[in-house]
Amino acid sequence: MPVNTYPDKIAEAFVHVFGKKPSFIVRAPGRINLIGEHTDYNNGFVLPAAIDKAIYFAIAPRTDRLCKLYAADLDDAYEFAVDKPLKSSKSWANYLIGMVSELGASGHVIDKGFEVAFGGDVPNGAGLSSSAAVESGMGFALSKMFALNVPRLELALTAQRAEHNFAGLQCGIMDMFASIHGQENAVIRLDCRDLSFEYFPFDLSHYKIVLCNSGVKHTLAESAYNTRRLECEEGVAILKEFYPTIESLRDVTLAQVENHRAAMPDNVYRRCRYVTAEIARVVAACEDLQKGDLAAFGQKMYATHEGLSKDYEVSCDELDFLVQQAHQLPVEDVLGSRLMGGGFGGCTISIVKTEGVDRFIESMSLAYANKYQRSLATYVVTITDGVGVVA
Repeated sequence: MPVNTYPDKIAEAFVHVFGKKPSFIVRAPGRINLIGEHTDYNNGFVLPAAIDKAIYFAIAPRTDRLCKLYAADLDDAYEFAVDKPLKSSKSWANYLIGMVSELGASGHVIDKGFEVAFGGDVPNGAGLSSSAAVESGMGFALSKMFALNVPRLELALTAQRAEHNFAGLQCGIMDMFASIHGQENAVIRLDCRDLSFEYFPFDLSHYKIVLCNSGVKHTLAESAYNTRRLECEEGVAILKEFYPTIESLRDVTLAQVENHRAAMPDNVYRRCRYVTAEIARVVAACEDLQKGDLAAFGQKMYATHEGLSKDYEVSCDELDFLVQQAHQLPVEDVLGSRLMGGGFGGCTISIVKTEGVDRFIESMSLAYANKYQRSLATYVVTITDGVGVVA
């Protein structure tokens, strides 16, 4: 289904379920992250962008205190009282309930119920942060409808708390931040320590971003994500004995990690080695963008994947295979490739010459089918603005 039909589809679903027209429709994009993976919860830099795959919300207020939710893609419904936003056994509902709860906890008064239908084309489990898009869009819609005027940064932090407290994933801020702050034709370098950010031009006039979905589903809350976070914290605790002023791996250099390798368990050393190298790599990659050197940027993507696979151990056979295949293609066709997102499945992200996109998809699909006997889903995405009302 072409993306531009989704606002209409969600509006129609709203009318069908609730018997009236919505007040307005909100678009909340998924995100890609070009470089800077697993650095966010280590107070490092990330380099995300919002994309043209999104979740759409059709919403209207009620006169009572009931909140009625409808997940159009699942054809499933849930309702709760606005003053009792409690966790549900329906996991999808918790992303929306969580936003109501966390906005209320921040002092934003939602004094009436509402009806909302939502759905879209952010593939679930592909590492494009469909959950963050749901939270960001829900928060933005509530802020607009009830005139809460929640600043964008506060919306992102609220969405992060909803993910922590209602979805059970101790994620960083990047996904929500990108969905809310995205800007067309630019990537955002977000400093996860102080949440300052800067836009860098990402000139895709001759290239496309192509995502290859391994088809391996991951549920990060049930995966090694939280374990990695603890391993990084263990590394910081050990390094703090040598450098008392440090607070996170952001404050540590790769050389310092190497100097104290013997003090750390091997797995903790490798986690710290990857994170400190990756934080430095994001800074260098932004210098490449300022020079317009996408080729150098692409090589750093390959280096990131190597670190994620060998040191951080969040890859899988399928993702490694896809990156290896991309690397074997002519360098003028493919500038760089790596796994994207939390890992353990999901997508690779590649920068591909526009006229080589069809060749790339054909070559990758054939190789994947031969190796794994299953088809490869691919998505060509563009960089767009962040969350907003659909005109």
